[in-house]
Amino acid sequence: MVPTIGVLALQGDVREHLAALSAAGVGAVPVRRPAELAAVDGIVLPGGESTTISKLLGIFELLEPLRARIADGLPAYGSCAGMILLAGEVLDGRPDQEQLGGLDVVVRRNAFGRQVDSFETDLDMTGVGSVRAVFIRAPWVEKTGADVEVLATVPGDAAQAAGRVVAVRQGNVLATSFHPEITGDLRVHAYFADLVRSA
Repeated sequence: MVPTIGVLALQGDVREHLAALSAAGVGAVPVRRPAELAAVDGIVLPGGESTTISKLLGIFELLEPLRARIADGLPAYGSCAGMILLAGEVLDGRPDQEQLGGLDVVVRRNAFGRQVDSFETDLDMTGVGSVRAVFIRAPWVEKTGADVEVLATVPGDAAQAAGRVVAVRQGNVLATSFHPEITGDLRVHAYFADLVRSA
């Protein structure tokens, strides 16, 4: 059976995730309505602007259904802003921002700095291998709960960000600070697709 993975299509780099998932051999569909969410086997929360996505989840009546499905075990993958939405707690976020939950982590918003501080580096990700990681106004993980597996940290040659946690997994929920969907490397999406298949 080929699973169908939805990409939350309210804001952010939706097309890139849809293309990467299709190339990784799964069905990929945009999700904007509760009925579309109900039909998928997994969900990707793309990079973008986390407070904007949070507001749009409420407007499109997806906040509670998505929160419930993730709590029920729906596999979810969040990149950049998606990581922020999946976090249990956010530092430097807006007080009105809604969280979906799924990850027992504390995440710092815009941790690497402003847009001009965006950068790329090579890092090793457990279960994937060496990846070229693109960070754009990215968060990092400040604290992880006991059930969270750290999959990648920033390498030691990256100045003040060295050692920061940038990829995590807790059960069916995966998150990266970086954007694999814009590098052409399909392995993170293939890793998530395997997670959906096994779920």
